[in-house]
Amino acid sequence: MVYQWLKNIQNFVLPPSCLLCGARGLAPLDLCAACCSELPRNLHACAGCAEPLPPGAPPGSLCGRCQRKPPVFARAFAPYLYAWPLDGLIQQLKFGHQLAAARSLGSLLAERLQQRGGPWPELLLPVPLHPRRLAERGYNQATELARPLARHLGLPLRELAARARATARQSDLPYRERRRNVAGAFILRESITARHVAVVDDVLTTGHTVSALTSALHLAGVETVEVWALARTAPPGWMSAD
Repeated sequence: MVYQWLKNIQNFVLPPSCLLCGARGLAPLDLCAACCSELPRNLHACAGCAEPLPPGAPPGSLCGRCQRKPPVFARAFAPYLYAWPLDGLIQQLKFGHQLAAARSLGSLLAERLQQRGGPWPELLLPVPLHPRRLAERGYNQATELARPLARHLGLPLRELAARARATARQSDLPYRERRRNVAGAFILRESITARHVAVVDDVLTTGHTVSALTSALHLAGVETVEVWALARTAPPGWMSAD
């Protein structure tokens, strides 16, 4: 109550500015209404891995890959596409030390999740960085994204997972090598009692990273793992008709 009251005063005295165009933002977002409307929505997504599907696909459809081999996680949710102008905001957060973007992006993800509805997990778990990469960057973008998300949804956030070994950047590797790169890369630093967990990340591409983390959680006794990402990359050659 006090936190929200102080935030209301702050937004009145110092209204947020849009991170994309500099216009007056919409509290609690550092984005204006016009730029929010430009964010690319993932309106027709695979019910398994959240890969964008053709506009005519009925709700609950699975992509061809998930039909052939279902993912190890229960389902993925990624309400936006990794495309202009959202990709620039994510890059600002990830590599530009623009932590203010995390508040807006986490709030956007929370809003879309509330529209989707539960059931809700028992806790949120951000995808961890290797300690060396964390030291280089100074923060974990998945954790910064998860903080406002946890606050909006009233869910606990726990950084229980760790990278057991350093891995090459997934974005630098061919698709065929990405699964091997992260296989067995994650461990849990302490026991976990939750049976339903949501793994949080900024962008979902091949799903190999979150699949490796999901496998570690299953080994620790977690029964249901969801993947919540802000954005999903589209497959090569995919075009939206929206």
